[in-house]
Amino acid sequence: MDIVYIRDLKVNTIIGIYDWEREVRQTVSLDLEMAFDISEAARTDNIEYTLNYKAVAKRLIAFIESSEFLLVETMAEQAAAIVREEFSVSWLRMRLSKPGAVRGSRDVGVIIERGERPAKGAAAMSAGV
Repeated sequence: MDIVYIRDLKVNTIIGIYDWEREVRQTVSLDLEMAFDISEAARTDNIEYTLNYKAVAKRLIAFIESSEFLLVETMAEQAAAIVREEFSVSWLRMRLSKPGAVRGSRDVGVIIERGERPAKGAAAMSAGV
């Protein structure tokens, strides 16, 4: 299985349950691991055959910046749905964190996995390798 990833994508948004959190933009950070068969992109050296991580990042930034959430769980679920549906990603793992949310910790958040994780070697078998 091939993984295309994005690490520490920082986005400012309205997130939180407390009144003060509803009035200030806070930074959230996303780490994504997305299953995607990159063999054709590697063979052809053509971006059309891979998962364009810049397009994924731009879409998530636009979505999160323009949204308001009470819970990181809701934000993670909706962001994961966008990636899976709009970019044809069969499986993803997302870590969404809220830095500085708890005194004494670097960050807090959730890690979710959505979709069916392809078995090792599945991409190679489907490509006839």
